[in-house]
Amino acid sequence: MVYILLGAGFEEAEALVTADVLRRAEVETVLAGIGGELIAGAHGIAVKADVPVESVTLKEGDMVVLPGGLGGVASIEGSAAAMALIRQAGTDVRLRLAAICAAPTLLARARLLAPGVRAVCYPGMERELIEAGAVPAMDQSVVVQGRLITGRGPGAAFDFALALAQELVGTDAAQRVRAGLCWQL
Repeated sequence: MVYILLGAGFEEAEALVTADVLRRAEVETVLAGIGGELIAGAHGIAVKADVPVESVTLKEGDMVVLPGGLGGVASIEGSAAAMALIRQAGTDVRLRLAAICAAPTLLARARLLAPGVRAVCYPGMERELIEAGAVPAMDQSVVVQGRLITGRGPGAAFDFALALAQELVGTDAAQRVRAGLCWQL
């Protein structure tokens, strides 16, 4: 199961492209809302959450996905339930964690980036990754480092989502979805 955390001010493209691509890959994907059922994104698009973040219980093989958007990241950081899930996903080797845009900086502040881990974030925010001991890979749109996947920003949403699909259900399924989307064929 994949849980995409939605906090007020989240980056709509990053959350919705990821949810769409994963569902096309037949990955069970849930939008977990912080602070209500209808969550307003950074650009005024309101999205109905499937479940409140407080009801999420992670099991082996699950993944927590953090879309960016400064407001969304602040909402996530202000939610004890969301941060508990992130810490669990970041420390339990049976779980996976993914973050895109501004969200990798949240992982840096929560001390969930291992020293030397390669990661990418929105350009100009690398300093927090460096201070946490991570190695920014800003020449890449997506970086897969074991159980951690990071993405650069909204323009990398499809690459990010397809990388998640590949990690979760394999190359063949991800390629099938890529072809169906006509993404960089």
